[in-house]
Amino acid sequence: MLKKKIFIFCLLLSFTFNNTIFVFAAQEQKFPNYSYEFLGDDKWENFNRKIFNFNLKLNKYAIRPIHILWSSIMPEYGMDRIQGVTNNIEYPIRLVSSLLQRDFKTSKNETVRFFTNTILGLGGMFDPAKHIFNIEQSKENMEQALAGCKIKSGPYFVFPVLSFTNVRGLFGKILDTALNPGSYIATPVLAIVKAGLTVNKTSYIQPLIKMIEANFADPYEIAKSAFAIDSYIKCQNYDRIDVLAFLHTDVKDNSEAVVEIKKSIPAPKKEEEKNNIVKIEVSSEIVIPDLLYGGANIDEQLSKDYSAENFKLGADIILKNYNPQNPVVDSMRTALFSLPEVDESVWNELSVWNRSFSKRIHTSSINLAEGKDNYNFRYILQKDKKNSPLAIIYPSIGEGIMSSHSVLLAKLFYDAGYSVIIQGSHFQWEFVKSMPDGYTPGLPAKDSEILGNVTLKIISKLSEKYGCEFNNKVFIGTSFGALTTLFLGAHEYSHNTLGNTKFISICPPVELIYAMKQVDKNSQDWNNSPQNLKDKVAITAAKVVKLYQSKDDVKTEINNLPFSEYEGKLITGFLMHQKLSDLIFTIEKISKSNRSNIYEMINNMGFQDYAKKYLIKNENETCDDLTYETSLYSISNYLENSDNYKIYHSLNDYLTDTNQLKRLKQYSRDKIVLLDNGAHLGFLYRQEFIDDLKNTIALK
Repeated sequence: MLKKKIFIFCLLLSFTFNNTIFVFAAQEQKFPNYSYEFLGDDKWENFNRKIFNFNLKLNKYAIRPIHILWSSIMPEYGMDRIQGVTNNIEYPIRLVSSLLQRDFKTSKNETVRFFTNTILGLGGMFDPAKHIFNIEQSKENMEQALAGCKIKSGPYFVFPVLSFTNVRGLFGKILDTALNPGSYIATPVLAIVKAGLTVNKTSYIQPLIKMIEANFADPYEIAKSAFAIDSYIKCQNYDRIDVLAFLHTDVKDNSEAVVEIKKSIPAPKKEEEKNNIVKIEVSSEIVIPDLLYGGANIDEQLSKDYSAENFKLGADIILKNYNPQNPVVDSMRTALFSLPEVDESVWNELSVWNRSFSKRIHTSSINLAEGKDNYNFRYILQKDKKNSPLAIIYPSIGEGIMSSHSVLLAKLFYDAGYSVIIQGSHFQWEFVKSMPDGYTPGLPAKDSEILGNVTLKIISKLSEKYGCEFNNKVFIGTSFGALTTLFLGAHEYSHNTLGNTKFISICPPVELIYAMKQVDKNSQDWNNSPQNLKDKVAITAAKVVKLYQSKDDVKTEINNLPFSEYEGKLITGFLMHQKLSDLIFTIEKISKSNRSNIYEMINNMGFQDYAKKYLIKNENETCDDLTYETSLYSISNYLENSDNYKIYHSLNDYLTDTNQLKRLKQYSRDKIVLLDNGAHLGFLYRQEFIDDLKNTIALK
């Protein structure tokens, strides 16, 4: 689960960073067009999109079933052993590529690895070269060698089956095939073996394809950007960064952690280029953000007189040895939220025999509007359906029903005896696609009422299907979903349509408009770009990939993410704008099959621009006119007088400020739990929070 979450949360974000370097100078847009300048104009976009959609259908109906069958025959341990043999056979590709780049160290390492794993590792089934001699396998291929020989990439296009590539990449694949000993297998028996190796190898890409297909409104654009940055990282050899060296930087030592990586291989010919290196700076001190100035300070003493104007805030939960960096990077630690047993199985996740918790969650749907797509939801019920309470999960902004945080929260509730329903965010393209024309989310009071009605329909369907009543319900939301949860609680306080309910809210924005401004500032931080931006953003991406690839046992001990504040803003900025992009793409009903100029508009729209275009009906009004009705102040009566909710918040959440937290504390008093660190959701992985949440939801 941890690998999958970091992959979803960070890896795809990093895939697009490199493109930002050129776009800002060339197109002068508020937000980056993540592929334009890197790949150039997609001249054959209409053709490329049609082939891409064909490839998706081919994969869904022909290739994926083969992978599912294979993964159901061969346990994951066996698949990994076969993959090791495949990697070992492909040694000549890596050897020749590194030699052509005059990277003799890699050539030596690959040769040592090959003979070690062939002899001691039973032909590559095991990896003693890595585990005994600490020699990692490189990612070299012939396209990298061609790039090292200064051969330009050429035009970009999509091939049937092969998908994204360019002229250089195509020739690279041809050379890879020529150097692969497996290509010369001729006898029928060996050909079958070769086919098995190929099926085994390609099956590892299925989770990525499925995730891109299911989570993005325009999978073509995301996949194109993914191809661009992945190719660039490899061709620049940024995939060799030793990111693990930064995971345990002592925050008490304010000296910069610096690693030097040569920009290219072969070595520069010109004397003045010999010192042309890239320095990766990793901030290890607590930093006050220059733009995102939200968050409160912990006072030494806590006054309980909440009616006083200047009462002092204090932490209810202290996260020991948290070692904060800055609010933006601290928030990224939400990707560390993990429960080991969630995905545990001896079978690959594609296998029909995989019965891990995440695979036991069912998917169903309801219709919300005639002529519209059905709205999907997920659920898992206790064996004693008639007597178990029900938990309903509302995720963060833009998250769908496959949100990994939702699955983890579902596991916590399920273990505590609850049946669970997982819904997607209403500020998400799939929800909008299922709603009547003209629906534009963003006004919490209106949205929460609509979302509550959707939940009632889901509960009604499950009650009818399984013949049970869900008398006790708990709603839990994170971030924007947490805000919606509280507004739903306020609606229930007046109308009581859901029965006996309780509400748990984790890091709700106190003032939504303020949070929008903070997110927009974060996303537009390219204005303060340092020199060598091209390399810095590419290195940020490479560091994310390395972190994803590192062992889970290493990640669980992280006390310092290997990102500076600037890098953190790049990552989170892309995440938030991508969610907005998907939403606008859906609202404007853009076709996935044809070229469109929609991104010219999207790349000039932040969350405040969205509010102006879709939420404000009066031309004379501004976003600030929505401040009260979209804030928790508008439901202060509920917060002050009801006792059926609980709020978790951090004292250094950059989507709030001190005064906002103080006002929320005045309303909620003892119904809010403040943590001393973690920024926005960056404390979810900490045991202190998990234990307190378990105690909150424990059945009496």
